[in-house]
Amino acid sequence: MKDQLIVKNLPFIKILPAWAQELSYKYLSKTANLYILHGNIRDFLPHKMNEGEFIFVKIQDYVSEVLFGNRDVIAFWDRSSGVTFCTPEMMKAYLEAHVERNPDVDKDDLVSPDPLLAFKYLEEYFLLNIPKKKRIVLIADYAETFLPASDVSRLSDEDRYCFVTLNRWSHDPVFTKGDVSVILLTENLTDINPRIVSSPTTVKVQIPIPDESVRISFLEFLERRKTLLLDKGLGPREVGTITSGLNLMNLNRLAAESYQEDLPISMDYLKQKKKEIIENEASGLLEFLETEHDLSYVSGHDFVKRRFKSAARALKQGRLDVLPMGYLISGPVGTGKSFLVTAFAGEIGIPMVKFKNFRSKWQGVTESNLEKVLNILKAMAPVAVMIDEADAFLGDRNQEGDSGTSNRIFAQIASFMGNTEYRGRIIWFLITCRPDLLPIDLKRQGRAEEHLALFYPDTDAEKEALFDTLVRKLDLSIRKFPVGDLLRRFKYEFSGADLEAVLIRAKFRAAMDGRSFVTREDMDEILADFVPPAYPHEIELQNLVAVLECTSKEMVPKRFQNLDRTKLVRDIREIKELLGERE
Repeated sequence: MKDQLIVKNLPFIKILPAWAQELSYKYLSKTANLYILHGNIRDFLPHKMNEGEFIFVKIQDYVSEVLFGNRDVIAFWDRSSGVTFCTPEMMKAYLEAHVERNPDVDKDDLVSPDPLLAFKYLEEYFLLNIPKKKRIVLIADYAETFLPASDVSRLSDEDRYCFVTLNRWSHDPVFTKGDVSVILLTENLTDINPRIVSSPTTVKVQIPIPDESVRISFLEFLERRKTLLLDKGLGPREVGTITSGLNLMNLNRLAAESYQEDLPISMDYLKQKKKEIIENEASGLLEFLETEHDLSYVSGHDFVKRRFKSAARALKQGRLDVLPMGYLISGPVGTGKSFLVTAFAGEIGIPMVKFKNFRSKWQGVTESNLEKVLNILKAMAPVAVMIDEADAFLGDRNQEGDSGTSNRIFAQIASFMGNTEYRGRIIWFLITCRPDLLPIDLKRQGRAEEHLALFYPDTDAEKEALFDTLVRKLDLSIRKFPVGDLLRRFKYEFSGADLEAVLIRAKFRAAMDGRSFVTREDMDEILADFVPPAYPHEIELQNLVAVLECTSKEMVPKRFQNLDRTKLVRDIREIKELLGERE
């Protein structure tokens, strides 16, 4: 059999996996005959062949051999290979049946990759076999190539023929009662025609990326074959635990490359390869955020840090049920919102990824990209997900001008974020300096539940603490001097980004003088010259909307704590009018 790995004595195949059970139950119910298998369909699937012997096979072989036992009529078709059958005997019977009815038929037409010919002859053959009480299965791969995600009016004549034919088969009682099943294969549901996908007569079954137990068992098999080279202290269980998000083909390739290079897999090698593989699988739509910092590198924001440390403790104790689904982090520019979130990831030791732009100008590609990313996130759990500039990135339900794509994308993200099955396993961080522009659908309880805000340092003590933290973060060598006197020379409200820029300039000045340390004179000169960007109205608006969004009074600076809410809303409206913003 092609494309398979033989495995002996694996303990993890006791019953069919959940997706195969679901497909079997739907088939046995005799209520549908059109199925769509999607997700991890290009991977190896574990399959028991003989007692004590296991193989990993491709999806076509799994469906035909495991679920249907190679009996009766099992046909395959795609635009490259055309019509093939599970066994040579089945192919012979197919060709002979058509030649017997029409001796002049072109045999190339019978096995053509052209769907107009293939579907015509396959249907004729199916109708011939239905009275014989034969079980018939057609597995059509790369469904997106003949049922593309487009309005029917925009389909080519050929694609329209495929749409009508498959839609007719799915409703045809002769096919349903006659035990004819059509199985479509595609990686992403959003890549194929939405009317087929949403039809109540279509059964959709997702094949997930392998879980930890399957990965460990597969790695144990590779180790027994002596094709898995691991560094000291690492075993299949440790590697299987930290390779969430990788499928078996990824693991097999990783092990093969390591073996070929005679390079044992170390923790650093594994992390780097996992990062490369997942970013590649996500087609560049996800970016791993690596940090060497924890919350001790964050100055001020004591209330927020306490919340995050409590959440980290709950994660380590396995109390996922008490964690929020997600966080909304707001505050004016330069307060270190993104750094705080990555520091939290460093605190708890789980991977953090950042959403990159998944939108495309091509119809259907945006939805396909998002489906791929969300499936990877499910497989990677536990994982933290950062969405920076969330108000601009996510959009809302009411965007116009893109044929409804933004509305569908927003609904897809909102639904995924609100799935409590992933509480504590997928933690969302929506970062924005304008939380008022973020739709309430995403800010409500059950999605970004915890609303936290960061503000500029308010007291001399907070400013000095920020200075010390930035010196440590930037690894500065600095001669001791009274920092408080220096910072009082700032005649304006400054952000951490402002102070970091001052320190970088001072470090540059010292380097140009051939020194490895910064002096008081360096700081004096830089402060005398430094002119921070001035956006007073924008900053004040960002402060006020962050105050309005806070879910706790304790994190709000004293100067804002006693503001009447009505006055706060009025002040926000006035600043927006001043800036020319519409409500």
